[in-house]
Order: sequence, then C-alpha cells, then structure tokens
Amino acid sequence: MRFSPQSAGFAAAVVSAASFGTSGAFIKPLLESGWSPAAAVTVRALAGGLLLLPFVLFSLRGRWDALWRARWRIAAMGAVAVAFTQLAYFAAISRIPVATALLVEFLAPVLLVLWAWASTRRVPKPMVLLGSVLAIGGLVLVIGPGALQAVDPLGLAMAFAAAIGCAVYFAVAARPSDGLPPVALAGTGLLLGGMVLGIAGAIGLVPLAVRFGDVPLLGSPAPWWVPLSVVAVFATALAYASGIFGSSRLGSRLASFVGLLEVVFASIFAWVVVGEQLTPLQMAGGALILGGIASIPGESPVTAAEDNPLPQPQSVC
Repeated sequence: MRFSPQSAGFAAAVVSAASFGTSGAFIKPLLESGWSPAAAVTVRALAGGLLLLPFVLFSLRGRWDALWRARWRIAAMGAVAVAFTQLAYFAAISRIPVATALLVEFLAPVLLVLWAWASTRRVPKPMVLLGSVLAIGGLVLVIGPGALQAVDPLGLAMAFAAAIGCAVYFAVAARPSDGLPPVALAGTGLLLGGMVLGIAGAIGLVPLAVRFGDVPLLGSPAPWWVPLSVVAVFATALAYASGIFGSSRLGSRLASFVGLLEVVFASIFAWVVVGEQLTPLQMAGGALILGGIASIPGESPVTAAEDNPLPQPQSVC
C-alpha cells in the first residue's frame, strides 16, 4: 500500500508534533536540577545536529552545491527558526507566565493565515477561518484559560516575536527544496542554531548553567544524560527532520496547524513521565485542536508557494 505525498506529509507532521511534545517532560528534570533553559536548548540543538550529521552527509553524497543554493534557507532555519525563537521565548518567560508565552507563540498558524490574506489579498476560505477558531480555542483549553491575563508588555512582545520565529520555521520548511534533502536542512539548521545560542551564552546574552549528576526520571534517579539524550534524539533530531519533511508535503499553513498537536502530546507525556494531571478541560481542548486541523484544507504546491510568507531570493531559485 502506497501513501500519497500528502498522507506521508501528514504522518510526518504528526510524528514531529509528538516528538516535539516529549521535550517538556524530559527537559523539566534537568531544569529542576540546576540547568538553565538556554543551556538545555543549546546542548539539545548541537546534539540533535550532530546526530543528524551522518544522515546529512549521506543524503548529500558530495553535492555541496546544494548547501550553497539553499544557504538562505539554512540561515533562516538556524538563526531565526531555532536560535531567535528560543531566545525570544526565554526572554518572554522571564517576564510573563509560561502558559501565556506558549499561547502567544502557538499563534504561529494564525500569523501564516493572516500573512497569506494580506500578501495575496484573498480572503481565507471559511473552513480555514473555522479551523483557526477551533484550533486556537482548543489551544487555550489545553494550556489553561488562566494564560489569558494582563501581562508585562515587553514579555508579551517577546512571546509574539517567538511566534514569528515559529511561523518562519514552517515557512522555511515548506519552501522548494532546491536539491537540499529535508534531513540536510534540519541538521545544518540545528548546528547553526546551536552555535548561535552558544555564542549568545558566551557573551552573556542568556545564562548558561549546567549541573552533572543524577536527576529524577519516571520515579527513580537517572544520569543527567539520559533525559538529554531522549530530547536530542526524539524532540530535536527526529522532530525537526520529520517536521521539515511534513511541511514540504503539506505546505506551511496545514503543517503549522498539525504542529499545534505538540501541546496535546506534551500534556500526555507530562502526565505519563512526571505525573502532571491531565484534566477533562485539556482533553476537550485536544478534541477542538483536532477539529481545527480537520477543517483546514490541503494546499496544492502552487497555493503553498504563493501563501509562503518568505520571499525566495533570486540566487536560491
């Protein structure tokens, strides 16, 4: 049985959302033991990029010109989608509640819909608008209605900047490949993003603190590298590679809405791994997100390219 390109893309996008969803549950023990968020995500990005490096080299098979042709996509993926998004998110949570920052950051799908509306001057289809309302309503329920509260304006601005970075991730991933395999874009983007985050930490822009020792995991102590390895393999290497593949098949808009499943999977993993309660309200929110995703129509390659919010430099074409 053969899957259509869109079915394969949808499956990859769901795998990506589930993989991204593991990060919170497995990063939390590290943060509670003394790791700073910036240090955890820097190591995560570099480790994920190194894990993908053999696959990057195999996929390229000496075709280094593909890296040069896609240099702007790689730069945008590493510097904006990985590094800038993380820096903006950490700046946001230093001023506003985490739930509020997440709610704003995951407005990325709506930003893509609004950009397509403004850039093409075509009103989105009613099903797209309905899907947006359902998905964002579900997101509020999963994260918690308490996220909707008066917050620090600068923190809110930083969370919105993270949402833009998240939208750039889906937009870059959905661009024509120019001969660069999805795994190569993921690996090089992660390595570049990890280096940018490392430099930001070295100059004191973000705090880098690590602690080597046992951490609590699944009710028993475990070496610090165990949860970090899970995050590097699943929530980083697999998540980015499958997410970029999925976006290239689905287009940025639909892929970004499927990406909202990350908060649903994150709640489930937090329930299983660290024992956080999964409430009926969160389950209802998950159902709304699924309804929103089901309402979003697929994009043809032409439509996806027209609606992509990143201009494609002439030198990359």
